[in-house]
Amino acid sequence: MGGAFLAAAVLARVGGRIGLPTIPLFILAGILLGPHTPGIVLVADPHELEMLSALGLVLLLFYLGLEFHLDDLKAGGRKMALAGGAYLALNVGAGLGFGFALGWGTSEALVLAGVLGISSSAIVTKVLVDLGRVGNPETRPILGIIVVEDVFLALYLAALQPILSGADSLSAAVVDGGKAFGFLLLLALAARFGTKVVSKLINTKDDELLVISFLGAAVFVAGVSEWFGVADAIGAFMVGLMLGSTTSGGRILKLVHPLRDAFGAIFFFAFGLSINPGDLPSVVWPVLAAVAVTVAMNVFAGLAAAKVYSFGAQATANISTTLLARGEFALILATMAAGAGLDERLSPFIAGYVLVLAVLAPLAAGRSHWLARILPGGRTGSRGGGGDADGAGGGGNDGNGGPNPGKVPVTA
Repeated sequence: MGGAFLAAAVLARVGGRIGLPTIPLFILAGILLGPHTPGIVLVADPHELEMLSALGLVLLLFYLGLEFHLDDLKAGGRKMALAGGAYLALNVGAGLGFGFALGWGTSEALVLAGVLGISSSAIVTKVLVDLGRVGNPETRPILGIIVVEDVFLALYLAALQPILSGADSLSAAVVDGGKAFGFLLLLALAARFGTKVVSKLINTKDDELLVISFLGAAVFVAGVSEWFGVADAIGAFMVGLMLGSTTSGGRILKLVHPLRDAFGAIFFFAFGLSINPGDLPSVVWPVLAAVAVTVAMNVFAGLAAAKVYSFGAQATANISTTLLARGEFALILATMAAGAGLDERLSPFIAGYVLVLAVLAPLAAGRSHWLARILPGGRTGSRGGGGDADGAGGGGNDGNGGPNPGKVPVTA
């Protein structure tokens, strides 16, 4: 564990001196010190870090929930559904078409639809935090799309499982999907109407007790969510959403910060451990083609979301590049595909595809102003700031990754 933390820290420090984001460097540390690369092997079995990795993902999404106020959900529910629906239609549809074009099989195409269609909540969260964009106006649709994706994710996994296992019971898939959706609805109702009760239960002047309380709540609900077929991360997100609106929300946000950073680094390190570089050359061309498809679809999805929210070029570019990363959900699908005995090329393809986008997405997000220049209205936007000509896309930073001086209120 000590070696994992130190390796991630050293590589991140070196990369920071030349302007590289931390996420791909944490992943690179896992690749270099994992079982699939010659030399020092810190962790022979990636599963040894599975629980700590899951905790990192839970804390990343819990922090995101703290930052994402209930007022944002209430004020922008319809727009959120439109933006999220457009994103899924473009990316999942393109992924399904790409899967059939490869000719690996119908089940494989369904897996690839999910792999190409769903963003990485963990990487998206880390990018927003690292670039100081949590308070930006365009961050609300980004987070809204993530929420819509997670709802879709729960239903998609429930529907895909009987197909991959060879089961012909549609009713079982419907029951699983209904169970997941019902639990999500229950969490949403608790977040909407239970804030006062939760505030009284969580409130304490003792920081130690507060840390134990919010950490226990986040991890417990995440575990229960997984049991109901909902991604553990979205359960943690909903807990953050509830606690962020309580009287202790500001203190919790401050106290969880170092926990999020530490265990988030382990999540990305463990992700690197699972990647075998030796498998990548056999699927390099399909990977590059899939990356090109994803980049194109994300630009179109960014334009669609910007249309819904009346954003300008810089905000559009921020949405398109921030949501580019693929990660934990793709790895879950890779594991399911391997267990179902599908085409053996799927696992290295997914690993290579996720690795390329895990590196490309943070770099692209930090340089989104390059994309903004070629988007409609980009040349008429502001040249130095993050805002566009209409003011969208600014609000908390310089648009290119500068620090956010504080939480900026997001209006409908």
